[in-house]
Amino acid sequence: MNEFELIAHLTKNLPTNPSVVTGVGDDCAVLDLGVPDKLILFKTDAVVEGVHFTGETPPEKIGRKALARCLSDIAAMAGTPTAALVTVALPPDFDAEFVAKIYEGLNALAEKSGVAIVGGETTTNPERMLISSALLGTVPRRNSYLRSSAKVGDAIFVTGELGGSIAGKHLDFEPRLAEARWLAEHFTIHALMDLSDGLGGDLRHILQASGVGAQILKTSVPIARAAKLRAKENASAKPPFIAALTDGEDFELLFTTPTGDTVKLLDAWKQKFPDLKLSCIGKIVTGEGMVIRDKMGTHTFNANGYVHFS
Repeated sequence: MNEFELIAHLTKNLPTNPSVVTGVGDDCAVLDLGVPDKLILFKTDAVVEGVHFTGETPPEKIGRKALARCLSDIAAMAGTPTAALVTVALPPDFDAEFVAKIYEGLNALAEKSGVAIVGGETTTNPERMLISSALLGTVPRRNSYLRSSAKVGDAIFVTGELGGSIAGKHLDFEPRLAEARWLAEHFTIHALMDLSDGLGGDLRHILQASGVGAQILKTSVPIARAAKLRAKENASAKPPFIAALTDGEDFELLFTTPTGDTVKLLDAWKQKFPDLKLSCIGKIVTGEGMVIRDKMGTHTFNANGYVHFS
């Protein structure tokens, strides 16, 4: 079983209650706890030594990434983060000063993002280090953005540039919190999520949840310089375009909007966020799956992004 097959197997009969607006299947759980004008967002994520970082990774960056992954999911719901719990699992020979520096990185990002660290847990993990964060946030009731809301005819947008995150971005990325809230306040957004496992896989989640297909214009996909350099320097590396579609941990926003808003959105974005690229990469179409359009025609794209256990 790969990651998504296992999730489907484990979540078939999960208990629920009347507070659940959205459970499994989106970037965050959405809960109605009776807060006037607001819904509650709830997210957990983990970083594991040997998977998300190495023993040589600076500890401050490990801590930062442990929280940033959750913050990116709050951004994917156009929400505002509020408070987090942090669990740290350590091998018996842990270095206390190293762990303290992990918290320095985590705390710095928390303060920058307005997040209170309100507790957590420490435990032993015999082989490697693991840091898990559970994060609460809020979102206005009128702004509930799900993967299942894409509509035929929508334009598909991504922020930033894609691919090659292993060169450093996976540790230094900025969760797009302010950008997502600005989008929610000023434009009609249908589907919204963050790119954690690669455009090819994550867009497929939107398509499957919404019951639609997508056509992507190859020349419009923004490819990161790191992906191009990696391909240039290493003959066995992925071609840059494939890296942009399948490399994980870009943590950019992926969203769909009515096509009629495209020009207005691009112009307003340049004024508000001049240092962050926004690209319209294609459109939502009838059918299913994803096709790539280039000068040779259209081609079905079946590859996924990063999938655990595959």
